[in-house]
Amino acid sequence: MKKAKVLFVSQDITPYLEETYIGKISRRLPQGIQERGKEIRTFMPKYGCINERRHQLHEVIRLSGMNIVINDVDHPLIIKVASIPSARMQVYFIDNEEYFGRKATLCEKTNGKNFDDNDERSMFFVRGVVETVKKLGWQPDVIHCHGWFTSLLPMYLKKYYAEEPLFAESKIVVSMYNDEFQKNLHKKFTEKLSFDGFTKKDLKHIAEEANYINIQKQALEYADAVIQADETLNADIEKAIKKSGKPFLTYKNEVEYLDAFNEFYDSILEEVNVMS
Repeated sequence: MKKAKVLFVSQDITPYLEETYIGKISRRLPQGIQERGKEIRTFMPKYGCINERRHQLHEVIRLSGMNIVINDVDHPLIIKVASIPSARMQVYFIDNEEYFGRKATLCEKTNGKNFDDNDERSMFFVRGVVETVKKLGWQPDVIHCHGWFTSLLPMYLKKYYAEEPLFAESKIVVSMYNDEFQKNLHKKFTEKLSFDGFTKKDLKHIAEEANYINIQKQALEYADAVIQADETLNADIEKAIKKSGKPFLTYKNEVEYLDAFNEFYDSILEEVNVMS
């Protein structure tokens, strides 16, 4: 059997930002899965606060250059890459001056207020990942999403890219964290998504209110499997996971999770006969 390929998409990866729980998992997990015999690719946003010189980021010219239309406006996509030599892994960065040029991640440094355009930034990021993987011609068997900022990826893959053969058999796993934001996303969020052909039915969880709980439910709706990444989760999200009936991996501690995640990937791939 062929070697399984796992695509990791995260809003945060250590050591490029100050260490967070999501960042630490998103750094250790790809390395651990690679060491267990699978091929990996890893993506995150290229926030303006990332020190490109220190981390030796460089633009990948052959992957850059296309435009992505968000809210009926063209936005240039820039792809950068850096290596973590100790892990024998590369990280690809999705960049755009308007969305990611600011010296912060998802909120203002001074007051912690979420950026008003986080909805568009998320749309650009997930589409940028998919378009780059298409250019690479790399067919993932598992796509594992980390952080609410990646929540639109399952829907884009199942709807917008439904006819793309590269992802026809990809299994989408979402890790649910306690990474809650307080302010709702932009009031015209669903209107912006409609430019990409999404209907109100497609967007049923966020159509009325684009809050944290609903965007996580939106991810869950189109995912193939779910992992509880934090020891405790929001009660509404726990209920939604149980109601979905989808393959579910409960919380695993730092000693257990690498083997547990690897086995979980294998279990959801058995039906398509792809194993490491």
